[in-house]
Amino acid sequence: MANVLSGKHKLKAWEALALSVALMAPTLAMAMNGVGVSALVGKAVPLVFVLGFIGVALVAYGFIRLTRHFNHAGSVYALAGATIGPRAGFFGGFALVGTYIFFAASTLASAGVFANAFLDELGWNWRISWLLAAAVTAAIVIALNTRESRVVARTIIAIELVGIVCMLILAVVIVARTGSGTAPQHQTLDWSAFTAGGHSMGTLMTATVFAFLSWAGFEACAALGEETDNPRRNIPGGLIGALAITGVLYIFVMFAQTIGFGTGASGISGFSSSQYSLVDLGKDYVGTALGLILSFSAFISSVASALGSTTAGSRLVFALARDGFGPKQLARTSGSTGSPVPAVWTVAILAFVPCFVLWLKGSDPFDVYYWTATLGVLALLIVYAVAGVGVIVFTFRGTARIPKWEIIVPAVAIVYLIYVFYKQSTGQVAPYSVFPYVAGAWCLIGLLIVLIKPGMARRIGAHLAAELSAGADADAEAVEPVAAR
Repeated sequence: MANVLSGKHKLKAWEALALSVALMAPTLAMAMNGVGVSALVGKAVPLVFVLGFIGVALVAYGFIRLTRHFNHAGSVYALAGATIGPRAGFFGGFALVGTYIFFAASTLASAGVFANAFLDELGWNWRISWLLAAAVTAAIVIALNTRESRVVARTIIAIELVGIVCMLILAVVIVARTGSGTAPQHQTLDWSAFTAGGHSMGTLMTATVFAFLSWAGFEACAALGEETDNPRRNIPGGLIGALAITGVLYIFVMFAQTIGFGTGASGISGFSSSQYSLVDLGKDYVGTALGLILSFSAFISSVASALGSTTAGSRLVFALARDGFGPKQLARTSGSTGSPVPAVWTVAILAFVPCFVLWLKGSDPFDVYYWTATLGVLALLIVYAVAGVGVIVFTFRGTARIPKWEIIVPAVAIVYLIYVFYKQSTGQVAPYSVFPYVAGAWCLIGLLIVLIKPGMARRIGAHLAAELSAGADADAEAVEPVAAR
């Protein structure tokens, strides 16, 4: 059997949870993703995030169920491979590689955005090239990610805690001041933000696309299955914990932002046109110091998210190379840290390439962030659907004693994913109208590879069967069919 990933110390549940939280980048998500929702549904932003959380929870069911039986550095690659078959596993894994590369690129660009936002808050009159900030961030990511995974996890959680604490302070102050009548522009504590506000369910569901982006990447800790202590308990626990924490946080912070700007026409206009919503509210409700801290927190949250994307992506590249796809060098690990160093470098460089190309074209970093994030989400929707099919197949197989009525959950999740993809594919203006084809082309390449190279699929199946049977105590009936398909 090929080597498994393992550092000197196995990760605890909270350390695995940290990777999922980092890839979601709470401070970054709350600073940027509410603007588009506000433009669509006005004051109903918190309601949209409630609906988005329900959709993500349905999707998460499949990951939570499957990681109780299968844990592997390949995440969806192994989960789908063990349940549907190696061809489906490779297809899902290949699509997920694209997702993590696109996400890493988007957060490299956002680092450029918030580096200059921080300089603005400092009152400096000069700006740095956003590409330079992205390059420095990429260098930091490589330096940290070639160390032991435990160091990466603890760095990530330390970074994100700063932003989360600052956001919670701001949100509490906003609720207190709007409730006591001391808000800057006489904004009020308006609970009607949790109602539709006259918008149709179709409009609300369309807006959940932006909310979904805030949770994209929640599954990242599944890629740490080989590096985590008692993964069949701690990986599902990390997934549940990451979703629970961000679910409460996102809904509360989005409610605070909505009432903070105000639920009237001028407030909605201010929210939907704000470039740095948290920073603007921090200055208005608390003072310049909090605005400064929040702008810096958004920058380091970008670094943490890039770190999380590269961590998950490198583990997946490592797993694919270990099983026969790609250069063998990508399956090498550091003898001192256990990190897949060549795979880390590969993912980081591939993520920097679109930033460099779009910088040459003179693109704005805000656009680069949204463009690459959208591409990542579109590929991820396909990945999530593959995982949903996997848990349905696994349930019908009957080896895990999962009640068959539970297939309703992943079935509804797949319908939701198809709806979100459809909404992202219709009625869009360029370049967003092109993105579904770009994401689809990436996934099609993965499909063509498994169709053209059936021998590779059989080899992958054999490797997965060996790795999963050695790494978990799943019974033979649940594992052996992988190699036979």
